[in-house]
Amino acid sequence: MTDSGVSLDAVRRVADAVLYEGYILYPYRASSQKNHSRWQFGVVMAPGYAAVDPSETSVTQSEWVLEHSGQPAVQVIVRFLQVQRRSTVPLQGTGSWDEAVEREIEFTAGPEELLGPGLVREFSVPGGEDREPSPDAGIAVRRREPLAGLVSIRTIPVPGPWRAVRLQVRVENRTAAEPAPVVRDDALPTALVAAHVIATVSGGAFISMTAPPEWAKPAVADCQNTGVWPVLADPEGGRQVMLASPIILYDHPELAPESPGELYDGTEIDEILTLRTLALSDAEKLEARATDPRAAALIDRVEAMDAPTMERLHGTIRSLRPAAPGASSLRSDAAGFPVDYDPSVPWWDPEADASVSPDTDSVLICGQQVARGSLVRLRPGKRRADAQDMFLAGRVAEVQAVLLDVEDQPYLAVTLTDHPDPELSIAHGRFLYFMPDEVEPCEAGETT
Repeated sequence: MTDSGVSLDAVRRVADAVLYEGYILYPYRASSQKNHSRWQFGVVMAPGYAAVDPSETSVTQSEWVLEHSGQPAVQVIVRFLQVQRRSTVPLQGTGSWDEAVEREIEFTAGPEELLGPGLVREFSVPGGEDREPSPDAGIAVRRREPLAGLVSIRTIPVPGPWRAVRLQVRVENRTAAEPAPVVRDDALPTALVAAHVIATVSGGAFISMTAPPEWAKPAVADCQNTGVWPVLADPEGGRQVMLASPIILYDHPELAPESPGELYDGTEIDEILTLRTLALSDAEKLEARATDPRAAALIDRVEAMDAPTMERLHGTIRSLRPAAPGASSLRSDAAGFPVDYDPSVPWWDPEADASVSPDTDSVLICGQQVARGSLVRLRPGKRRADAQDMFLAGRVAEVQAVLLDVEDQPYLAVTLTDHPDPELSIAHGRFLYFMPDEVEPCEAGETT
């Protein structure tokens, strides 16, 4: 529990996934080409190396808005990995391999510091060397370089009648390596890897950076984030916890409860990686186990998974809700399932949910029911980032289906009426997709 009374257990699980993102990629062997270039996320280099490589930085900074009661206190936890270089004496096999040791720096800033001059804390992490017998009859040597850094927290007042400030957390790597490395691989042992920040507040509440209230939007726009992006992370949906991550997340991120453990690749699907890992040969699994203790634990865990655990990875229906808002035929039973739902039909069969019918479902737009065959004029919204959308603005399209996204929000699959061969696009399923607020129904007889 933190001083704010919030449990960070769930937040730490999400942060751990960030911490070990890309730590060792499938097929989890040192000989794999993709594992020759690691440590890509949240790397805060020592200033000596950052000075010679402009693509690297020795500083990470996060800013977000905090509204408070006049007596705020913020607990800050800076987390990162310290690279531990393992080699074997005498040198054998693939040579050295980088492991990692988790590190945390924690401090609390009270109202005197937050509403005053701020707070600055230096920190250091000792180096060291460990030796133990290696399975290949040599000696495994693990070396860690000493690290030094600085964490500073300060606030910038937000103009207006609100009790609000922009809260800035800055992490600097001040490790002095002599001579300064000129190769990235040599610089990694003096870096803070996968650096991120967990912050909790008492006597106040954090503001979402992605969905701020109207009064806070100018202050949010002024926030300067370098190398990280802050999101609300309170597992209960509150505003007491912020996670500033080197990987862009959404507010209140969470891990799927079906996931049995870390696979070190958060952008991949658990089921696919698990099946691929099981398909490794015995020799490949042996090499993976010898590469890294975490890889060995992963292989053991995957091989021990039973059938029910594997089945849970195949897919989970969080809820079944009506496809078309206001459709009278879409009714649910006491358990929330559509009355026509047949559990004996496989989940992947289109007949599994009879309440969903893209060919006949409709959605209300500007007072008109829009369904398959309706003509609409495209009005791409500001949320779109594709420059090609400017060529679609104002053009007429025919609706081919009304669909639902993963949050059960309706959207339209459409084809352009002036396409040179619309039937070919329809046959191949090559549609354009628009949300209801990005189209307007055409008037009767309007085709261009």
